[in-house]
Amino acid sequence: MSLWLHEIAESGHRILDPFTDAQLREVGSVARVGADTRVLDLACGKGEMLCRWAQELGCAGVGVDISEVFVTAARHRAEELGVADRIVIEQGDAATYRFAPGTFDIASCIGATWIGDGVAGTIDLLRNAVTSSGLVLIGEPFWHEAPPAEAEEAISGRPGAFTDLAGLLERFDAAGTDLVEMVLADQHSWDRYVAAQWWNLRDWLDASRADPLAPEVRQFLDHSRRVHLYYQRRYLGWGVFVLRPTR
Repeated sequence: MSLWLHEIAESGHRILDPFTDAQLREVGSVARVGADTRVLDLACGKGEMLCRWAQELGCAGVGVDISEVFVTAARHRAEELGVADRIVIEQGDAATYRFAPGTFDIASCIGATWIGDGVAGTIDLLRNAVTSSGLVLIGEPFWHEAPPAEAEEAISGRPGAFTDLAGLLERFDAAGTDLVEMVLADQHSWDRYVAAQWWNLRDWLDASRADPLAPEVRQFLDHSRRVHLYYQRRYLGWGVFVLRPTR
């Protein structure tokens, strides 16, 4: 999905993943975020997780995202919630962001493990950011049940990109981490995330009928609805997984 399509589809979203406010709060609770916690969030989107945790749990942190649109929204959100003194939002490529090793208590990448070319590579990006007792948070899809080939092609575009929960556990183990907690999306939160994108895309189309990009946006809207209703609701789950590095 092109970045500009992402920006249109999620123009009305605060949370850019299939989580509700309550689920986002629950992740902060199970990860034991508090006033002394310093968080790095790579591919932070609109910064809702960082800003809400700073407001509600008292943490400080740094968010990095490549989208100027999302970075602007994240900085505005930090100001809106009164946490701009504790939350720094930087625009840049999360895959190449430089930090001092061991600076953070939590390093996260929620729903964007393409920055490390998959789960293992993303864990490698994050582990050096945290202290010896720090945590890594990964947001990642998984299969509820083995999908037919046409579902895997429609959703992920490449065989083996996703696995089931047991397979994720094996990937976490192989990457040198212990899974210590998790919070999973449900069908309702998936619907709220995806269906709200359809509204945003349709609004853009109604306002931009003469735009040369309109046919591509229309195609994406049609594809998104069919993939979600034909396959995604049944086969695909999503969650945030709390990991403790073992090496």
